[in-house]
Amino acid sequence: MIDDTLPTVTLSSGATVPALGLGTWHMGEDPAQAAQEVAALKAGLDLGLTLVDTAEMYAEGGAEEIVGEAIDGRRDEVFLVSKVYPWNASREGTIAACERSLERLRTDRLDLYLVHWRGEHPLAETVGALEELRNQGKIGAWGVSNFDVDDMEELMDVPGGENCTVNQVLYNLSRRGVEYDLLPWCQERGIAVMAYSPIEQGRLIRSEALARIAKAYQATPAQVALAFLLEREGVIAIPKSANTSRVAENCEAARLELTEEDLQALDAAFPPPAKKTPLAML
Repeated sequence: MIDDTLPTVTLSSGATVPALGLGTWHMGEDPAQAAQEVAALKAGLDLGLTLVDTAEMYAEGGAEEIVGEAIDGRRDEVFLVSKVYPWNASREGTIAACERSLERLRTDRLDLYLVHWRGEHPLAETVGALEELRNQGKIGAWGVSNFDVDDMEELMDVPGGENCTVNQVLYNLSRRGVEYDLLPWCQERGIAVMAYSPIEQGRLIRSEALARIAKAYQATPAQVALAFLLEREGVIAIPKSANTSRVAENCEAARLELTEEDLQALDAAFPPPAKKTPLAML
């Protein structure tokens, strides 16, 4: 169940998810950190951050194993997202990769399965596999990651491509290029945008502009950076933290309401794009 104090996004698949979730990039890389990472994810779930994003790429499946442990016994609470490597995204490869992810996650289904980025396999082949997985009940819905407008338009021309529900991209105050064309393109078509690295892997907390706004609300720069994204229609932010107190801090960002004056100050410090720019990736 989603905490009713958290903002939500309703996907084109019909699922309603919290607009603030839990990322897992870089989890599962160090066995000495595993218990802390599991605890942080459990703390997030307890706070209502029930969307958990992972991928077979993260620690080569290690992050999925961390997630599997964290959601053990509470799978039905979680909206579970994972991703397939582009070189695995053939028809047979996608299905096999999904099965491996399910095993690591200790579950029989994903709520959302994403293509991590464009690769050599034809989109029609990948979409065919995703649709097969959806029809089998192995995934509830599917989407993409790191697709720009031209990629999305090509996807829409593929049979079944219109069933894409999410595009996960790098989006934060210092990476606003998607606002020029990709974000409005997705918004017009009801495709949610999932923002990874929403605090720029911690680098945004050093911003003086964010610090000034945060001070006025007795908040933190990270909370202001997240609140900025949560103001956007159809945007889901997935910050990653293995620190339980930081997870709680991130959750509080959902209660922060920025004023028009705040947003103007952020635009001055982090200007929105004036022209098309290449899609940023980390």
